[in-house]
Amino acid sequence: MRPTTKDIAREAGVSLATVDRVLNKRPGVQKRTVEKVQKAIEKIGFVRNVSAANLARSKSYRFLFLLPETGDQFLAQLEDVIREIDDAMTADMVSARILRIPADDPQATADILGAVSQKETEGLAIMAPESPQVRDAMIRVAERGIGTVSIVSGHPTEAGDAFVGIDNFAAGATAGRLMGRFLGGQPGKIMVVAETMHARDSLERRNGFDAVITSDYPELLALPTLETRGQQDRTNAIIERSLQNQDNIVGAYILNSEARVPLEAVRRLGNAADLVVIAHERTPFTEIALRDGLVDAVIAQNPRHLVNSAVEILRARSDNRNVVPSAESTRINILLKENL
Repeated sequence: MRPTTKDIAREAGVSLATVDRVLNKRPGVQKRTVEKVQKAIEKIGFVRNVSAANLARSKSYRFLFLLPETGDQFLAQLEDVIREIDDAMTADMVSARILRIPADDPQATADILGAVSQKETEGLAIMAPESPQVRDAMIRVAERGIGTVSIVSGHPTEAGDAFVGIDNFAAGATAGRLMGRFLGGQPGKIMVVAETMHARDSLERRNGFDAVITSDYPELLALPTLETRGQQDRTNAIIERSLQNQDNIVGAYILNSEARVPLEAVRRLGNAADLVVIAHERTPFTEIALRDGLVDAVIAQNPRHLVNSAVEILRARSDNRNVVPSAESTRINILLKENL
């Protein structure tokens, strides 16, 4: 039979009310008494049923997801999953709302973070490029007692933010390995396209890609990154200019999460059939691109796992308990035409 709070009170020689205050980290309990209760917990092997305790106290989990104002199919998938979570976890007192942020404006994003209140939010998940303003604002959010987690692209701070997403250096290295193997010794240049290199995921993917290409495929040259800023006209212009000005382009690596616009530009402006093309994230467009032969491989992460993991981490932080290791681990999936 599982030990109860009554067993703790009996073992520690204190009242049930004192046990409750210690378990819920409420003030008004002497240090010596806290130690007695903790020793009793260890001795009898008490494991707290956090869900039952929260239900009894009607504790709610109000989580805020900050997502970029601009995005495409991958962002839409994340939004769909967040809304599903909000509907499905009502009985667990979990609510998840979405707020769009101007991700390309660090100060505006920092101002939004500064307005997040513990009275309205127990946890916050953010998807935004790294910047000093956002980093400092995230530290202040954590100092207000609000749990934080970064999605897809990390924001390393002194507060030790949790991160949910693939190992982006490994993902870029995987793309480099696939590119080199698919080209089979053919020499030439690789066009690399990103929305912005201020995003840590793009930077780490580029570093991983370069590490493999440089060390193992000396016949290949990865060109400087073309930054699209998420703008269709700019994307078309810089890809067209690269294809015109660079001879012997044999491959293209689209390393940001939204691949549709640059892939359409490659198809329209270049001879895509002669290129090895690798992109990120499984979306309706990249599935079609794989089937049509426009893309040779897609490196993907599961949006549902990203959101579920973010919620699990934020709940754990709200409950002051350890995070299940699998919640912070996201698999790298390699998709080909044959295994869709």
